[in-house]
Amino acid sequence: MALFKIVHITKYQYNYPIKESINEIRLFPHHFDNQEVLQYQLLITHAPNVDISQDYYGNRVGNFNVLESHTEMTIESRMLVRVNHSLKIPQIDSTSVKDIQAEKEKSILLLRLCYIDKIEKQAEIESILEKIDPENKSIIEIAQQCNAYVFENFTYTKGITNIETTVDEILMLKKGVCQDFAHILLHLLRTAGIPSRYVSGYICPNESGLRGEGATHAWVEVYTPTQGWLGLDPTNNIWTMDNHVRLSTGRNFGDCTPVKGTFKGLARQTLSVCVSIGYEDGRQFEEINDVKLQEVSSKVEEQLNYMDQLQQQQ
Repeated sequence: MALFKIVHITKYQYNYPIKESINEIRLFPHHFDNQEVLQYQLLITHAPNVDISQDYYGNRVGNFNVLESHTEMTIESRMLVRVNHSLKIPQIDSTSVKDIQAEKEKSILLLRLCYIDKIEKQAEIESILEKIDPENKSIIEIAQQCNAYVFENFTYTKGITNIETTVDEILMLKKGVCQDFAHILLHLLRTAGIPSRYVSGYICPNESGLRGEGATHAWVEVYTPTQGWLGLDPTNNIWTMDNHVRLSTGRNFGDCTPVKGTFKGLARQTLSVCVSIGYEDGRQFEEINDVKLQEVSSKVEEQLNYMDQLQQQQ
């Protein structure tokens, strides 16, 4: 059992004033199996009203607007979470993909989590699975071998992908971060017929040298009828442990995005995310990341350059 105090700060900055910022957040950890939320606090610049609802996957979702002009917006999420994974690895389970076919056909959710997006490199995915031989193995074996394949054949590299990077692009680059590793693993598992979901959360440092520690993290959960949802972390080639804290689940990153929104105005924006993790013994770990955003269109870039020139002339 582990107790973590997590502070997650998202900061948007704009080089010119913007207004009418409309936002949707999934920063509310809630009670999963083996995870208990003891305290939670949300602080947002200008203290807007936050309407909270629940989405299709059971995640709590907050919606808020900041209408007044501003050049900075900070969203601070504070939580105290207790995690207790009674099992570090799954029990021996011989359940195969064929064994869950009847259950899948009765569940819209499980079918939805088996659906694969259309990609150009689907033949490459099927070639990988052919070597793993999923038809003659249990769900647990398939999941573990797919997890190992992603870990061993993709290089963990920051700064070359963003939230818009596709599975085809990741397969070509063979590089990326936890979000990219999770998307490749999802596509492999779903092609094999295994219900799988994307998980957004944190991996709290435990001095074991795991990749992604101290920052927002992503992994995958697979479904078995005997053991429920089981977590796999392809970034580290492990089953999830006490130091994995879950925020939300969905089909992909888009269903679990911690913060997304839009605004009125013409400005360059930067995004930084700071995650601070405190332990019962007083230790503290903090990491700050500048997030690579999607590039603006050439037309918008031209307008921004023109505004910069006017600013310099004044």
